[in-house]
Amino acid sequence: MLSVSEVASELKISPQQVRNLCRDGKLKSEQIGRTWIIRREDLNHFLSTTSLGVAEDQVFYGLVREKTDKPIALSFFSGAMGMDIGLERAGFETIFASEIDNACRKTILKNKPEIALVGDIRNYTAKQIREIAGLEKDEEIDLVVGGPPCQAFSTAGKRKGFEDERGNVFLNFIDLIAELRPKFAVIENVRGLLSAPLKHRPHSKRGEDFDDLKLEELSGGALNYILQKLNEAGYNFSFNLYNAANFGTPQKRERVILICSRDHDEVPFLVPTHDEHGNFGLKKWKTFREATQDLKVDNHEHVNFPEKRLKYYRLLKSGENWRALPLKLQKEAMGKSFYSGGGKTGFLRRLAWDKPSPTLVTHPAMPATDLAHPEEDRPLSVQEYKCIQEFPDNWQIEGSLLDKYKQIGNAVPVGLGFAVGNLIQDLMNEKPIKKFIGFEYSRYKNTDHTTWYQNFEKTIEKKVEKATA
Repeated sequence: MLSVSEVASELKISPQQVRNLCRDGKLKSEQIGRTWIIRREDLNHFLSTTSLGVAEDQVFYGLVREKTDKPIALSFFSGAMGMDIGLERAGFETIFASEIDNACRKTILKNKPEIALVGDIRNYTAKQIREIAGLEKDEEIDLVVGGPPCQAFSTAGKRKGFEDERGNVFLNFIDLIAELRPKFAVIENVRGLLSAPLKHRPHSKRGEDFDDLKLEELSGGALNYILQKLNEAGYNFSFNLYNAANFGTPQKRERVILICSRDHDEVPFLVPTHDEHGNFGLKKWKTFREATQDLKVDNHEHVNFPEKRLKYYRLLKSGENWRALPLKLQKEAMGKSFYSGGGKTGFLRRLAWDKPSPTLVTHPAMPATDLAHPEEDRPLSVQEYKCIQEFPDNWQIEGSLLDKYKQIGNAVPVGLGFAVGNLIQDLMNEKPIKKFIGFEYSRYKNTDHTTWYQNFEKTIEKKVEKATA
């Protein structure tokens, strides 16, 4: 008989993770008082039938997974697994995950202790990944999905693209897709990917006193390079900028979703289920009230606003921000920001009960991106974050309070993952895909692959004309 600590030492995981396995019935054990004991033969059985990754530098190889009839998915840059929960709701089985963030890894193992888990994907070949996932040599992979780090392409950052180390991870992911050869691949990223250059030139080195931008420095060059590599690997694709609210998420969150198919000539857009005004025979957008009406929490986990901000929040109603204050208080509350440009709608912002939430951020109490409860004088709680991102009640987020906000705020909404999974399932089963002509998938224009290509080609033509004039 083995103790929890002995099993933890052998598996190279924490005693708490062993207790979780025992409590969930995934590791056969017997409870004695407040502790658990495990028979050696039960531990051996667990090791022979489970693919369990435990730490950045510790992975179990070649373990046997229990096969099902479900299509299989490999998940990269998994985070808190919002995309994967949606995919599994659509009928997929996620058998592999990769994540370097320690708090996210704890969340993954807390909820899916049997999953194969690795850290930095640059440390693994496609062959090793297949082995770790428990795949046979020639076994087909139905889906590879991932959201590579987006900071390299964010319009809020320096936009170094592939010159940024995180951008290089993106290219590594594309190479893995080409080597793993899944039937489908899905790449999720921020809107900035649509306009990021292949090579970044600082704005301080642009203008009349400098040479014209080179082709690789033009807007959209990074995405064009990615698409070329996918095309060379034998994939057709579609992409668009999708507002998650159009797929039942109570949040106006816009993300680029690139869907690649190895065997289909045409990849349709995601099928919306909701519309802002209920047009196209769809449901109206889901609201914050609807998202949280069944939430029963005795003690919400949340950070606090400083008192100097609370004095203004006490004067604001649901759906209002700093502009609803008297002019004198606006200037007092905003300070120098009052005279700066931009809409500044994120300052002193209370959510509206009867609208979707704005895009969740990784900290709900930063001055320019406040996310305050519609009525209570506090930021949104972790529990409300989970509701807005549609995480199941029983999905536990590990780590500190700020870790939890960050994981949930960075996640793909479950409803968006469900829409992705449904579309791919229908394509795999050769079902007709409904098209919505004239539907506005986001508030921006020219964000789908067809119009994006047209604009990119025009940019190239103008560059060539200028060079030959």
